[in-house]
Amino acid sequence: MNRPLATALCALLLTAESGAGARKPRNANPLTPAQEVVRLEGGRRVDFIGAFSSEADLKGPPSFWRRAFDLIAGPPEYHHLVRPYGIATDSFGRILITDPGDRSVHIFDFAKRKYSHYDHGKHGEEFCSPMGIAVDGQDNFYVTDSVLGKIFVFNSKGSFRRFIGASGPNEGFFKRPTGIAIDKQHNEIFVSDTLRDKVFVMDLAGHILRDFGSRGSGPGEFNFPTEVLLHGDDVLVVDAMNFRVQVFDRQGHYRSQFGSEGSQSGSIYRPKGLGMDSEGSIYLVDGLFETVQVFDRAGLLLYYFGQTGTGNAEFQLPSGLWIDGDDRIYVADSYNHRVQMLHFVSAQRTGSGRPE
Repeated sequence: MNRPLATALCALLLTAESGAGARKPRNANPLTPAQEVVRLEGGRRVDFIGAFSSEADLKGPPSFWRRAFDLIAGPPEYHHLVRPYGIATDSFGRILITDPGDRSVHIFDFAKRKYSHYDHGKHGEEFCSPMGIAVDGQDNFYVTDSVLGKIFVFNSKGSFRRFIGASGPNEGFFKRPTGIAIDKQHNEIFVSDTLRDKVFVMDLAGHILRDFGSRGSGPGEFNFPTEVLLHGDDVLVVDAMNFRVQVFDRQGHYRSQFGSEGSQSGSIYRPKGLGMDSEGSIYLVDGLFETVQVFDRAGLLLYYFGQTGTGNAEFQLPSGLWIDGDDRIYVADSYNHRVQMLHFVSAQRTGSGRPE
């Protein structure tokens, strides 16, 4: 994208978000006693375990001296989530969140009670609309910027490494990169380009290895693809305006699909984040229904959770979703300015699944 045009668009986006950014963030206790949300057969269930919205949620209850200092000097200014979108976790257990409303990436480390904030890359070039985020085998993290048309790459300590997709000083290779997933075994990056109606596969240096998809509504065709999920040999892609999820092999050959447009349970209207638990069930956020629908591998609706609201396991325009190796479910509750944490308790697993 032409740099002056991208800069102007960033300015417009920032102006549009300024009202949301000025709103007081919802005060969310990051850890609460587990609250059952859905009870399933065989002792399986989904529990709500907490939410967080601000750097302050890492600090714990203030000490007497902290309260006294704040009375004198005034309360500290904390970073908070404005419009969280993409989520990932790394091998350290840190939670990484893109925030197009704040034009930044937030990293929450509950184990160390540490917060980090990133809003720019090389030579101070700022994010405009950070969307997808993924982590490689060395805990480098990759952030798609859908307006700038490139991917920012940082190392595990947050130092900027390089751009992917920048073919020149004013133009990016991608039109609108959104979803991103990384195959850690084969060191391949899968990126959905929403405006090109393609999924690109690259090596970690950003060299294009292959691509698949074209405009249309048939098998293997896309109408605004967004999220990408890798599982086993499968590549799952949210085909947003075809109101479905398509499944491919790693070479991009079409395998199957599920979903159809509608307003009843099991239908898909505004598909967003995508994840899979340890039993192979597929979780799909629907931003219109403000629910998370859970399907089996054949696309049959198993159950759902969520409704419109501000309480526990209630959402307002949810977007990204991530499920870690312990079946913790993270949902970007965008217009509640928070991330909610739930836990799928399988028949074989016990424990709260709460971050330490």
